[in-house]
Amino acid sequence: MTEKPAAPASHAPSSQRLEPLKHVDAGVLKTAYYEAGPADGPAVMLMHGFPYDIHSYVDVAPQLAGQGCRVIVPYLRGYGPTRFLDPATPRSGEQAALGDDLRALMDALGIESAYLAGYDWGGRACCIVSALWPERVRGLVTYGGYNIQHIASANRPAPVAQEYRYWYQWYLHTERGAAGLAANRHDYCKLLWRLWSPNWQFDEATYARTGSSFDNPDFVAVSVQSYRHRYGKAPGDPALAPIEARLAARPTIAVPTINIHGAADGVDPPVATDGAARFFTGPYERRIVPVAGHFLPRETPEAVVTALTDLRARYSPSQ
Repeated sequence: MTEKPAAPASHAPSSQRLEPLKHVDAGVLKTAYYEAGPADGPAVMLMHGFPYDIHSYVDVAPQLAGQGCRVIVPYLRGYGPTRFLDPATPRSGEQAALGDDLRALMDALGIESAYLAGYDWGGRACCIVSALWPERVRGLVTYGGYNIQHIASANRPAPVAQEYRYWYQWYLHTERGAAGLAANRHDYCKLLWRLWSPNWQFDEATYARTGSSFDNPDFVAVSVQSYRHRYGKAPGDPALAPIEARLAARPTIAVPTINIHGAADGVDPPVATDGAARFFTGPYERRIVPVAGHFLPRETPEAVVTALTDLRARYSPSQ
């Protein structure tokens, strides 16, 4: 295990859109996704977080595709054009749903194994697939470490400063908060961007491009259930109970992993001692990215590209 800083990006971010989109039935979803690069290249799944969308990777995907990778960037459940196939499916945002969605998408696209990279909700999905189905993962880039929730201990008080940073979660535990997200989702999410990435000076056009993804009819329900379920305050989808039971045991991750963390992350700032390291039993490295906040692939795309490039160079199946 090593730890070293990673340099921030030096080029201006793209204002392009990731399009055209493709759609595929994958598990309980009709998933909308962007694809780039050769179909026979090594697969790379890039997973966005809350509250964002596929344009997290607008500067990452073209570079990886240029390296010969098959790049897949899906909209998560509750975002953009992704839709539930059955109106009766619970609108759950629990961690098991995110991991199962990623595995189902890989199945639907015929991807036996892939490099996974994700932050926030997307990082959770990547960590879950890496822990529970390691044969499907060639390497992992996780942002902030071990993103699998331990619901049994979730209600233990955190340091006061961290409780303050989690205000947005407590807000959604109330009916007023759920109504507030429904009525003011764009202002709510824009405020989180500013708080979580204090050094990122995004413009209105950048926010608007992603903000339309929050108009998904399931965005509020999925978001509220996610933040309540992780504290044991909302029931999960019964179909996902076996996965949640496996996650409750805090499974370790053995696949090669690079953990990148923004030095200015406004929701989960890095600490000197890497508490996540004990959950990674394979090759593991932590990189602190100067200046960057929570939305690493958008703020410092080079850090993400470099991490994935390093994983491919060091741990290619052909080696």
